[in-house]
Amino acid sequence: MRKPHIKTDLPGPKARELLARDALVVSPSYPRDYPFVMSHGKGAQVWDVDGNRFLDFAAGIAVCSTGHSHPAVVQAVKDAAERFLHISSDYWHEGQIRLAERMNQLSPIKGPVMSFFAQSGTESVEAALKLARYVTGRGRFLGFLGGFHGRTMGSLAFTSSKYTQQKGFFPTMPGVTHVPYPNNYRPLFAGADQGQAALRYIEEELFLHSVPAGEVAAILVEPIQGEGGYLVPPDGFLAGLRALCDRHGIFLIFDEVQSGVGRTGKMFAAQHWDVEPDIMTLAKGLGSGLPIGMVVARRSIMQKWTRGAHGNTFGGNPLCCAAALATLDLVEHQYSANAAKVGEYFMKKLHAVAAKYPIVGEIRGKGLMIGMELVTDRASKIPAKKICDALITRAYHNGLILLACGQSTVRFMPPLLITEADVDEALELLSHSLDEVLASEHPAASRGVAAG
Repeated sequence: MRKPHIKTDLPGPKARELLARDALVVSPSYPRDYPFVMSHGKGAQVWDVDGNRFLDFAAGIAVCSTGHSHPAVVQAVKDAAERFLHISSDYWHEGQIRLAERMNQLSPIKGPVMSFFAQSGTESVEAALKLARYVTGRGRFLGFLGGFHGRTMGSLAFTSSKYTQQKGFFPTMPGVTHVPYPNNYRPLFAGADQGQAALRYIEEELFLHSVPAGEVAAILVEPIQGEGGYLVPPDGFLAGLRALCDRHGIFLIFDEVQSGVGRTGKMFAAQHWDVEPDIMTLAKGLGSGLPIGMVVARRSIMQKWTRGAHGNTFGGNPLCCAAALATLDLVEHQYSANAAKVGEYFMKKLHAVAAKYPIVGEIRGKGLMIGMELVTDRASKIPAKKICDALITRAYHNGLILLACGQSTVRFMPPLLITEADVDEALELLSHSLDEVLASEHPAASRGVAAG
């Protein structure tokens, strides 16, 4: 396969020099999969320091929602930077107020909402948890196996997509009980509807035997699970959670850090099922690359926080608010619809890939939040982790930036501005990379033969 955009061995000489410098001074804790050293980017394309060009279908972990350095976002940041860089949350500025007003208009929560500002998803989750405890006076929470909500000690108590994230940090925040996230492809419960089975497990087992419902402050859930495998819940599950919370006076918190801001073809993933949370957390794609997080809650909840109950020095930073306002305008008027349209095209093309490769167990997702789970064979559904890891690395060498999730799922989360032509190029690179990996694992195997 010709790779005209890859001009050097990977990593190239400049990248190798920077990697050597990095190894001496930067924490080794970052889970880096392959040696991509970025120089610059534009739209859905990125270049490394050696001049090699890549198609970016990771978007900084779903952060660069409007693509790399979108002119409107860059201009908004420049304009804000010329006025002032920081004022702190002890004071007011119009950009923060405008962004809160904008969220009041866009939120999936019917009725007025108020917002709290942070810099990241984990900070947003921490704030949401504190808000729920403060307002309800309750101390317990429910989370879901496979969930990812951050790495600070409160959010880490919920994070369970990989045990390595908690390894070495026990004890985390007490009071969190995990429930299986419904997965019809890999069912844990009896019955065809895993969503309803999970709801019954909460109501008829946990609440009856070990977790007093009256002590639960909130249930924290990703409307579409991210790091756990890009799992789309069965229809009725989120509505069932809403009803369960209403019965017991429990707050429902939707973590839309990865799924929000147009990623799934709607502004928020919850809107696919028309279910309202009480509290919602945002970050990642909200600022198109600038660090910003938000907690959005019903006004009746948020206004119960008293002065000094929570704060954040950099929350509501003027540059980040300007980037978020520009991002929301672009997503609302262009890119959410594009994510729905191109995402549908992408899914059809991926199903065609699955028809050729038995190693592909399932294609799932909404909009441009798509997962392709790899298995040793479709009967056993044993995760093909080795193949998945090799494919991610091989795709990089062929000029395609990807990341994995779950045990063996390739996730596609490109900028929301991608075109069908971008998808076609990505799928050509993906198919070629998969052929190379399968040939390497099983030299005698021909294309289309499952491997594990």
